Amino acid sequence: MVPEAPLEETDHGLVPSGDGWFVLNAREARWRHREGISGLLFDGDTEFPQVGINLFVLAPGMRMAMYHREADQEDFLVLAGEALLIVEGEERPLVQWDFVHCPPGTSHTIIGAEKTPCVVLAVGAREHQGTAGWGAYTVDEAALRHGVGVEQETTDEEVAYAGRMAERLPPPAQECERLSRPNEIRTQKSDRRPSARSEHPQDSPTRSRTRRSS
Repeated sequence: MVPEAPLEETDHGLVPSGDGWFVLNAREARWRHREGISGLLFDGDTEFPQVGINLFVLAPGMRMAMYHREADQEDFLVLAGEALLIVEGEERPLVQWDFVHCPPGTSHTIIGAEKTPCVVLAVGAREHQGTAGWGAYTVDEAALRHGVGVEQETTDEEVAYAGRMAERLPPPAQECERLSRPNEIRTQKSDRRPSARSEHPQDSPTRSRTRRSS
């Protein structure tokens, strides 16, 4: 029988502790924040071994990650707002409930649209994470035009984010700034009442936090 994993209370929200099953409300979870982007890793400090599942809140013009491809499948669902997808050199506008499927090897990134923030669910396999063949940051004119591309292909995160490391989300173990809960973006009304702590909450997006956060 698989046991239930307890939810640990931290200064910045609830975090699952252990490898068991759990139910965690996103509004009560621990979020990471940098100006213009907030992220929630549902696995907390116990990394899911097979699949990464994250939530991102992107301010207008903010990127989820530098343009890249991965050896594992990634998928995205826009839960609220609008965004811009750059995929294989093409630009595609995204609206609420648009689903994006990226098979292994698909170069892509997502940027917040110009007018409103957006909320995006990111899901990705982790078979190749942490290996030399994880993928690469690839060169693309559209990505460069939007300031989310590299001028020379690289597999090195620090090279891809050179001069932009401060824009990445901090590791969950670090102290993280809080901001309004993601549901304060004008989405559909929820019947769930906010708890006291949820009134003041707060990249590849699905890869391990030790690789790239944003």
